[in-house]
Amino acid sequence: MRTLWDKGYEVNEKVRKFLVGDRLEVNAELTRADAIGSIAHAKMLASIGILTEEEFEKLQEGLVEIIELSERGEFQLTIEDEDIHTKIENFLTERYGEAGKRIHTARSRNDQIILDTRIYTREKLLKVEQVLLALCQALLDFSERNKDVPMPGYTHLQRAMGSSVGLWSASFLEALLDDLVLLKTAYKLNNQCPLGSAAGYGVSIPIDRQLTSDLLGFEKVQNNTLYVQNSRGKIEGIVLSALSQIMSDLSRMANDMVLFYTSEFGFFTFPDELRTGSSIMPQKKNLDVMEVVRAKAKIIFSYCGLEYSLIESLPSGYSRDTKETKKPLLEGLDLTISTLEVCELVVHQIIVNKDKLREACSPEIFAADRAYQLVREEGMPFRDAYRKVSADLNELKKMKPEEVKNLIISRDHLGAPGNLGLDKLQKQIDEERGLLEGEYDFLESKYSSLLGERISLRN
Repeated sequence: MRTLWDKGYEVNEKVRKFLVGDRLEVNAELTRADAIGSIAHAKMLASIGILTEEEFEKLQEGLVEIIELSERGEFQLTIEDEDIHTKIENFLTERYGEAGKRIHTARSRNDQIILDTRIYTREKLLKVEQVLLALCQALLDFSERNKDVPMPGYTHLQRAMGSSVGLWSASFLEALLDDLVLLKTAYKLNNQCPLGSAAGYGVSIPIDRQLTSDLLGFEKVQNNTLYVQNSRGKIEGIVLSALSQIMSDLSRMANDMVLFYTSEFGFFTFPDELRTGSSIMPQKKNLDVMEVVRAKAKIIFSYCGLEYSLIESLPSGYSRDTKETKKPLLEGLDLTISTLEVCELVVHQIIVNKDKLREACSPEIFAADRAYQLVREEGMPFRDAYRKVSADLNELKKMKPEEVKNLIISRDHLGAPGNLGLDKLQKQIDEERGLLEGEYDFLESKYSSLLGERISLRN
């Protein structure tokens, strides 16, 4: 099997295997992206006379076949293939001769792999957004159902003030909507077409980079050809940074669930299908799915650090170091998607133990409320009210159970337990879903045009 850089000599077998490493699995993930990018590139080459229309149609047919073979598991990479680019080009050359040899005109494997990664990442980021919004909806519904259920609020892990289950869950909803802003920024930076930059210095034929970008549905052409190469690893790191913020919030939510599930708290419980057991202790039912969420977050943090460390202090232009940037990105995207999906599943099935929660709302956590009552009803300066209440906390023990809920929901300023602003958050979720569907429709129309058949990116 000839490599794309073949010069008539053999590379040492150990060196060859070391250079390929674990890239075969990673490259296989990029098969469809490479084929779609190659169709757009071939169409551009036909537009400037490098390929005839007949040659383009043959190549298009072959590249669509490659996608179909790959989906059936019949387009397998081997170490002899070196990478997905070589596998595809050799397939096209064997099938179509001269046309297959011409398809690599005006591109390098350097800009080709960046293109593949951008196409793949773009689709995966849309999936991240889709499952993130599904989790946001689950949290909003849970918050609505439990907005008036009393719950202790904690500082320093000690009971501090009266709160509500709705305030607790809506805090993670808003955190994820903030994370969505970062995610969409990462999407925007990734959504630049690198093709035509070649090895970083352009090519000496009049290619139409804008046409290629438009065919593939990118927002813009990434302009400076050298920066295209220098951005490899940087864009991947930005994507993983956005994912790490999502995972950080999921980790914190998971930690709360694990804590509130313990016998010492007993605020929440979960159906057996979400719990596992111990091999030695018959009584154990563990919420270790949320413990694993905490661990997965740390893995994403490590991927983020790895991306930046791989490119730190590299000289301008391509260096082989950057081949290692693909795996943490691809794994990070999949890991974030699966974690969001499992968190949505768990949120839908939280069982709220209202009696335990009310019991935990002991009178002393309403000390601040009592101080504010003195400020409001007697005009007492807050510092004097604070001292008066702290001097006689026993007075709070006279509170009746029905007063607890009323005190909590009486905090009805914007964002407090009595005014969570869930309608506003629902509107935001609905708007984001509409934008997401529009982007899916746009990309599906672009890909369907290139492939000559309807393609769905949603699953």
